Amino acid sequence: MRAIWKGAVSFGLVSIAVKLYSATEEKDIRFHQVHRTDGGRIKYQRTCSIDGEVVSYDDIAKGYDIGGGEMVILTDEDFSDLPLTTSRAIDVLEFVPADDIDPILFAKAYYLEPEGQAAKPYVLLRDALQDADRVAIVKIAIRQREQLATLRVHEDVLVLNTMLWPDEVRTPDFGFLDEDIETRPAELAMASSLIDSMAGSFKADEFTDNYRAALQEVIDAKVEGREIVQPEEAEEAPAAAVDLMAALKASVERAKKARGEEAPAAAPKKKAAPAKKAAAKKATPAKKAVKKSA
Repeated sequence: MRAIWKGAVSFGLVSIAVKLYSATEEKDIRFHQVHRTDGGRIKYQRTCSIDGEVVSYDDIAKGYDIGGGEMVILTDEDFSDLPLTTSRAIDVLEFVPADDIDPILFAKAYYLEPEGQAAKPYVLLRDALQDADRVAIVKIAIRQREQLATLRVHEDVLVLNTMLWPDEVRTPDFGFLDEDIETRPAELAMASSLIDSMAGSFKADEFTDNYRAALQEVIDAKVEGREIVQPEEAEEAPAAAVDLMAALKASVERAKKARGEEAPAAAPKKKAAPAKKAAAKKATPAKKAVKKSA
């Protein structure tokens, strides 16, 4: 891994020199845009919309549209004068319980590695966070942008999770929120039963990206010059329209079947046959009585 940032974690009068590494990587299969007929790469040029000239990267600046066709141009010097006090520091603001932070705020994760002689205070902060069962709220500037973040412990390493600012999270505005929708107790109980039947402990290794694996198989087959024969999948007939309660019951039974649990058997009808025999016995004397009277 290559460090993307160097600085120090500061809490109180303690300073810990660290390096920052990306903790995650996307495994998407990337493609290039090419000419369909000969496979040539498609190239794009940066051109000016006014004079049509090709613009080099050194001549490109950042512009802010203020409306009315007017543009404010900012140069690198304008950005360098901004007061980024956390440009080389991770300032700890406070320590809070992890449950206080809504996961919707989390953006990207980074590993922190101690640099030089900072291993001792690094381990001290790590152990203290674990004992307190809290995370640190910090500020950090990455790529000329100040971000809110958390420091927590993962597999004996300090992990920095950058966060969105509160005003970057959209407020949900949907029509159904204003409607008076009620759930029946029986439906809620059945939904809870479905959750219980599908409950488990999360193990990330049990889940795989099936689409990426299939796409890689297609690419490998193209390289080797062989054909891929996809297995035929039986098309399921569209399910008939059912009510919510019936769908919940069917879902519970399917979840139990998937776990190897037997669904509750229907109660057997044992007394149906004796009842018919009894009715037949009672009917026989009546017929005899009719014959005698005749």
